[in-house]
Amino acid sequence: MHSKVMFLALFLLFSTLSSTTRAAVPAKNQFKFVNDPSLNGEYDVEYDATYTISSIAAGVFQLAFYNTTPGAFTLALRMGQADPRTIYYGNKFYVPRWVWEANRGKPVGEMATFALLANGNLVITEADGRVAWETKTANKDVVGFRLLPNGNMVLYNSKGAYVWQSFDTPTDTLVVGQGLKLGGVTKLVSRASARDNTNGPYSFVMEKDTMVLYYTSPTSGKRYAYYSFTDRFNALTGALETVTFQCAPQTEENYAYNLYLNYTETDKSFFGSPVLVRPNWNVTYSMLRLGIDGSLKIFSYYEPVERTRWQLTYTLFSEEYAGGCQLPEKCGKFGLCERDMCVGCPAETGATDWSSSCQPKTVSAQACASKAFKFYKLVGVDHFMSAFTPAENVTERACGSKCTSDCKCAGYFYNQADSKCWVAYDLKTLTRNGNSTHIGYIKVPK
Repeated sequence: MHSKVMFLALFLLFSTLSSTTRAAVPAKNQFKFVNDPSLNGEYDVEYDATYTISSIAAGVFQLAFYNTTPGAFTLALRMGQADPRTIYYGNKFYVPRWVWEANRGKPVGEMATFALLANGNLVITEADGRVAWETKTANKDVVGFRLLPNGNMVLYNSKGAYVWQSFDTPTDTLVVGQGLKLGGVTKLVSRASARDNTNGPYSFVMEKDTMVLYYTSPTSGKRYAYYSFTDRFNALTGALETVTFQCAPQTEENYAYNLYLNYTETDKSFFGSPVLVRPNWNVTYSMLRLGIDGSLKIFSYYEPVERTRWQLTYTLFSEEYAGGCQLPEKCGKFGLCERDMCVGCPAETGATDWSSSCQPKTVSAQACASKAFKFYKLVGVDHFMSAFTPAENVTERACGSKCTSDCKCAGYFYNQADSKCWVAYDLKTLTRNGNSTHIGYIKVPK
């Protein structure tokens, strides 16, 4: 009996020591990067940010802390080499761009640190020791950290397998080889503004059978589709499992390259690769960005180009693809769009010349409660959500009643030919379509 107890004790001790040994990151692989503002970078970067650059770099990628408001820093990966011509010539197509962020919306202060601890956890810690962000990989056999040439940051174990990778946690950008996947991150979310690094109202979402762009109204909290890639995924036979942004030469001679969305299905029975654009040059270093304004663009970085290292290689909301008028903020807070141009500012007495200052008249809560408002009519217009957000099939009067009874409603849109109704909480861009059965009603004070 005594020997069994001794054996069990020795077994537990060995297991504990073995576990501790497995969990320890070799001292040579541990590191700490301090956000010391006295070491600020010299050259311009995206968002006109100030930044502290680290020694963690690979190819065109480098890790840094950056801030756009005083004392609020984000750990981020930048793509592109810093260049003095941004100072001398003000050329924004030289500036490095931020393609991955660890702690969006949860900024840290000066002297915060980014470190790989002995237990294998990768952490961002405030100067007072509070943990602001972590990979939660303590005691998971992590032995090292590496930034790969494709921009993927990885923690790897003693067998070389990845325990954690930054490619699994995109924010508003995908670089080549990065994607969305079922059971992980399934959407990109826009940035609020150049200065405000919190989540914005736009999202690019992997759904069961397609990719959809959404606008989430700050007024109602509801989200509205403003574009769908259904025609690019029409060969699907099952549900999407992954969608990855990829690049590959179109020919053996590498004269042209395909930038495409590679997808797989959950049952592994089918995959596809709908091409977005085919540039006639090497676009291996490209990024797919959901913009602050809800745009979807591809920027490609190519160092041999002398004047502009960044090229805009794809714009979804352009005449060539989805049309510029489908972009919710094409004409700002309120405007009429036609043939990709903002052509007027809607008003009760007719459209006036458009400018970026065009705004709808708002009905106060008090005026709404006392029914001190009315609607004026626009003929031959569509709201940005009309093409891709499901409508309600009701009468025109019932559609109007929905907006009348909802003080948050800014207007409603109705297709008389098929009795479709959309209630709008944000007006933004309206598209002229020349169809007199497409009607808009805008709520204004009496």
